[in-house]
Amino acid sequence: MKKASLILIILYWCLTVSPASADRVDIKIIVNPDNPITMLSKDEVADVFMKKVTRWQDGGTILPVDLPEDSAARESFCVTVLDKTISQIKATWMHLLFSGKSVPPVVKETEKDVVEYVRTNRYAIGYVSHSTTIKDVKVVDIQD
Repeated sequence: MKKASLILIILYWCLTVSPASADRVDIKIIVNPDNPITMLSKDEVADVFMKKVTRWQDGGTILPVDLPEDSAARESFCVTVLDKTISQIKATWMHLLFSGKSVPPVVKETEKDVVEYVRTNRYAIGYVSHSTTIKDVKVVDIQD
């Protein structure tokens, strides 16, 4: 009973406390240049970031990387790719975390940090705003 009450309190908090609304921005999905992936569907990207799919085709463990909750790119990613708000995603991760089923992706503070993480981790996948200058990573085409 205590666990259920705690989960309800956390869900309420997650759904009512949200970061300041940011303007939506176009995003691009990036992977390490050694990753053979060139195209993914929107659903495949969502499954990767929600950790429903955890391995690349070659068997390597997928390493999704997120931006902070107050990032305009994260808000856009959540709404356009995951079809949910940041608060809804946060609530889902709280549930998965408390149930011991999964942990959320690692969070990097800046888009530059995301690019660096993806560049240095063969199995990493991330997203950045379309205007972010990228070097030594590969942009993946997304099919709807």
